[in-house]
Amino acid sequence: MASFICVQLKKTYEVDLVKPLRTFIQNTYNQASPDDYNQALSEFNKLRNAMITKSVDKHESALEVLYRYYDQLAAIENKLPIAENQIRVQFKWRDAFDEGSLFSGKRNLAIASGAYEKVCILFNIAALQSQIAAAQNHDNNDGLKLTVKLFQQACGIFGHLKDIVLSHVQQDPTPDLSPDTLSALSALMLAQAQESIYRKATQDKMKEAMIAKLSYQTSELYSDAMKLMQLGSIRDLWPKDWLPTVVMKQAAFHAMAEYYQSCVAQQSKSYGEEIARLQHAQELLNASQSRGGTTFSFKQELAKVQRALETATKDNNFIYHDKIPDLKSLQPIGKAVVAKAAPVSQPMSAKFTDLFEKIVPLPVHEALTAFENRKSQIVSMEAGRLRNATELMNSVLASLNLPAALEDLSGERVPHSLLEKAQQIQELGGLTKLDQLMSDLPDLLTRNREILQESIKALDDEEKSDQQLREQFKERWSRTPSASLTKPMREEAMKYKSILDTAIQADHIVKGKYDAHKNAIFLLSKPKGELEAALPAASAAASLQNSPVVKHLRELLEQVNTIKAERDVIESEIKDAKFDISSKFFAALATEGMINEESISLSELDRTYTPLREQVSDSIHRQEILLSQIQNSNTEFSQAKTSNQSAAQRETLLKDLAAGFDSFMELKGNLEEGTQFYNDLTPLLVRLQTKINDFCFARKTEKDELMSDLQKAIVNTPSQPPPITPRYQGGPAQPTQDSSSAAAPVPAPRNAPPRPPPPAVPTAATSAPLATTTPSTTAGTPSAPSASLPYSMTPSQPGHLQNPYGQPNFGGSGWQAPYPSHPGQGYPLPQMPAGYNPYNPYMSYPPQGQNQPGYPQPGHPPQGQNQPGYPQPGPYGQQPYPYPPQQPPQAGYPYPGYPPQQYH
Repeated sequence: MASFICVQLKKTYEVDLVKPLRTFIQNTYNQASPDDYNQALSEFNKLRNAMITKSVDKHESALEVLYRYYDQLAAIENKLPIAENQIRVQFKWRDAFDEGSLFSGKRNLAIASGAYEKVCILFNIAALQSQIAAAQNHDNNDGLKLTVKLFQQACGIFGHLKDIVLSHVQQDPTPDLSPDTLSALSALMLAQAQESIYRKATQDKMKEAMIAKLSYQTSELYSDAMKLMQLGSIRDLWPKDWLPTVVMKQAAFHAMAEYYQSCVAQQSKSYGEEIARLQHAQELLNASQSRGGTTFSFKQELAKVQRALETATKDNNFIYHDKIPDLKSLQPIGKAVVAKAAPVSQPMSAKFTDLFEKIVPLPVHEALTAFENRKSQIVSMEAGRLRNATELMNSVLASLNLPAALEDLSGERVPHSLLEKAQQIQELGGLTKLDQLMSDLPDLLTRNREILQESIKALDDEEKSDQQLREQFKERWSRTPSASLTKPMREEAMKYKSILDTAIQADHIVKGKYDAHKNAIFLLSKPKGELEAALPAASAAASLQNSPVVKHLRELLEQVNTIKAERDVIESEIKDAKFDISSKFFAALATEGMINEESISLSELDRTYTPLREQVSDSIHRQEILLSQIQNSNTEFSQAKTSNQSAAQRETLLKDLAAGFDSFMELKGNLEEGTQFYNDLTPLLVRLQTKINDFCFARKTEKDELMSDLQKAIVNTPSQPPPITPRYQGGPAQPTQDSSSAAAPVPAPRNAPPRPPPPAVPTAATSAPLATTTPSTTAGTPSAPSASLPYSMTPSQPGHLQNPYGQPNFGGSGWQAPYPSHPGQGYPLPQMPAGYNPYNPYMSYPPQGQNQPGYPQPGHPPQGQNQPGYPQPGPYGQQPYPYPPQQPPQAGYPYPGYPPQQYH
């Protein structure tokens, strides 16, 4: 039997996975601890290096390493996306069929894509499976069982790759990864799996009818593989012994199917059918031998079939005398479809454990981030509603000088509530603290803006450089355009720019509020004595302390304090709300393969925040009613008050101080939030800048490699041949471009040597009448002319014009001069004059050019000796050239008197 065909492995090169993956984790998973991934990254890098070194071992342990690496790649696909615009790791793989092949195309391909790495690893897994299957001991059942299993798995992987390769690679792959190649390899693996099943059936001595069907199905599968492998796009890709082996096996297994079916016919005593099938089997094996050549390995089967045919023929001739039927009339053998492509399992290794189990998948992380953003918006909106309502209530109370107006009835110099506010401001740092926060804010803003501007400038410079090179090299600049890769980073940068613009507007509002209440905050920041001196004197109105109006106002102010306390609790509940949303995201990803974050997040947020929103709305509604009651009661209180001094001035100042306290607390909170905002934004911008810088560095490295390849290609491109050297510089003679003189000779040089004297020609040669040549009507060749003319022609060997010495002359008319074959016999050899035309002895070359006066034009012989333009005398001296006499046009003669057409 012929040995199995195994696929070569793709070769790759080592890469560093630790640094880019660690950078991405640090920039993306903010809450991840370094202990969660440092060890995992090191193990992952070692696993890839082991995959490279173990691939050469044709053992199942090597397969296990490839399985684990592929499973780990698939596991981190949703956690650590390796792509040109995410984690940029350049994987370079070589074409598996590169060695010893004349197939054209890309032989190396490097792409920053984890999907491309998965495709190449799957190819190597299938290739190694075919190698291990081919290396098994096929003489025992265990080896054949493993062979069948591995070939079916390889078939499934190649078929799976055929369906996904173009979507995963997204550019022209190397020839070994083209869909046609993968389809042919899948068919070949399936045929070899079926062949292994056939071998096992023969070893197990199954019934001949089943073996015949298995063999016929094997032949059919090899036929399918042969058709796919002979496609014009991939035919030259295969090693030289693959196609002969496949076509040899296709015919051989068809022959074995006929042989085993002949055994079935013998058992049923159909001796004529037995002989017919054995004859067909012998013909197929002979064809297989001629196709396979040195790869033919069915010699034992051929001998077995020949012996069986001889025996069957002998028995039939002497015993049975059964009629041998026509092969077309026989029943088809049938097929036993046993070998099938095995689906690609996930995970492929039974011992696989995810090294990055602690890191959530990126879709879940992004969904959690989006959920936190939605939650933050709700918290900010509801807490903002409460704060705005509280600020409104404080401003109304401050405009009414409450509760300071009620406390001022006791006759104290400074109201007690005002002293508490002043003490609280002084404990918080007073105006000095605000000034420090206000001065720090612009520096933080400037730092963040500079980081963002540098990041955007780096993207612009990289894109500009890529565009210039693309315009310069056009289609040869084959890498992905920068604009399509930088879109996510630009969107992120624009998002941060919008955030900064909004923050700048908020800073202007805070600055205006600070300027409006700066004086009041300054007074409240002073000690009690200075504050008391700043207030105008107050007149006690003790008679109003126990009045119903004052009591009612105090009750209303107590309700104000109650509402404020309730709002603190509500705001705390809004901020501290807990959600178990990650489990829902994981469940959605596992069941649906994707996460509908918006639907899941909104339903979960509504379930928790709807009651809290109702509490906020109720608190605001109760505040509106309470403020209305306070304003009405304060109007009655103002009417009941009497003042003997300038109470209006004192009350106005007390109102300003109360508003100043509220503004201080608000400004301090805003400035601290703004400082925290800028400090939190800085690491985000730094991460974006790091990502952009890494991207630009990787693109620069890729650009340098591509530039180097283009430069080598340009240098190795053969240049155009130099122009032909002109004749005056010593170059060869150039043929004239005049179509009317295409066959005309080149003009003679100006300083021509002197013409030799004319030869001594006998008088009879010149005075005898010219012989005519007439074409033969029987043989199709002209008759021999008279030998009396020195220049008359006689037929000779076709394609030669012989001179008087019997040597070949130039020309191809098939005519020779009637001179003897050597000197001394017949006419002496005349010396040819200058300008002699060997193609037409009746026309000489012009000595100084083509169109000299007195010479006939090329292709138009004179019609007589005294025709106009005929030179007088001829080149021999005084005697003109003898011309044949005028003859009527004859067949084969282009002009009267000319030699036959074959002369030209």
